[in-house]
Amino acid sequence: TTTTTTTTTTTMMLSSSLSSMRSTKPKPAMMMSKKATMGLQQQRHRAGRIAATNHGKEVADASDPFDTHRFLPIKEHQVSRAMSRRYFDDLDVYAESDVVVVGAGSAGLTCAYELSKLPNLKVAMIEQNVAPGGGAWLGGQLMSAMVVRKPAHHFLNEIGVQYEDEGDYVVVPHAAMVTSALISKALGNGVKLFNATAVEDLVIREQESGKPRVAGVVTNWATVTLYGHETQSCMDPNVLESKVVVASTGHDGPLGASCVKRLRNLGLVENVPGMAALDMNAAEDAVVRTTSEVVDGLVVCGMEIAEVTGAPRMGPTFGAMFVSGQKAAYIAAKSLGREVDMKAKMTSVAMSTTGGDTPPAASAVNNTTAMPKMSKNQAEQPTH
Repeated sequence: TTTTTTTTTTTMMLSSSLSSMRSTKPKPAMMMSKKATMGLQQQRHRAGRIAATNHGKEVADASDPFDTHRFLPIKEHQVSRAMSRRYFDDLDVYAESDVVVVGAGSAGLTCAYELSKLPNLKVAMIEQNVAPGGGAWLGGQLMSAMVVRKPAHHFLNEIGVQYEDEGDYVVVPHAAMVTSALISKALGNGVKLFNATAVEDLVIREQESGKPRVAGVVTNWATVTLYGHETQSCMDPNVLESKVVVASTGHDGPLGASCVKRLRNLGLVENVPGMAALDMNAAEDAVVRTTSEVVDGLVVCGMEIAEVTGAPRMGPTFGAMFVSGQKAAYIAAKSLGREVDMKAKMTSVAMSTTGGDTPPAASAVNNTTAMPKMSKNQAEQPTH
């Protein structure tokens, strides 16, 4: 009975207390003025900024230097104007060029690089792909290594590319080492590359003698050449005049051998038989030997010349591409009256013809030195 009475009493007291709390109304909150509210918000924002700054300092001090990295400001119109102004300024400058190289594969890049050694020479290079380099980013069948038969290794010494010496030939661990070096040196020496641009036709004029002469190229953006003409009624091109054009668009393909095929259609070359079946030993010598000025004003080199002469294809060896490009540069310079100057600049060609095997000294033209040859163990290290 006592326990029951105590429990009942406790329950009644709790119930009374809860009822009292429910019946008690909170006092109305004091209304803050608008100015006071804004002041409080500003204090909170200020406190948040200080906390964030302190946190950033703590993190930066800990280890990561990039948390405090900030780019300088720029406006979108500045980016647009910076690109478009320079692009169209280049079109204006190179509307009259000394040499236009069509195709930025291994032969075309080599030709442009050699010509870039000559001062006061405007050299433009046109490439239909976004990335220059053609098929020289890889060796054969999508494999990495590039095989170069001697004596073309002297050219690799000149541009500073390492390789493994296998006796009669050398092996570059990755073809991209050569192609990236050529692109960097040619453009660094002043060659102007118009990539994502296709050559649709040639400018051909009749000389006083009555003979035709190639005097420039007809260009368009590659996407227009490949897709635009079939969907639009009028997509007119642009023109670059040039004293000499070098054709190095490779063997037959969608836009391959485009210059010599155009000459055939115009009746300026009798026949374009195409390259013969593969024979490495015969092919490389034949390509270099037949690199020539096929029509006045048009020098043809690389595998494009094989389409005219019927020389064998060489497959994944690249020495002839470099030497053919060098020869094309020499022929172009000779046509411009710069033969002596060009010959003096071709240090690796001089070594190849004299049989020398010592890498050239630092070049006064491109300010590079030959890199040491790779040992076999170095070459077998994985590349990334």
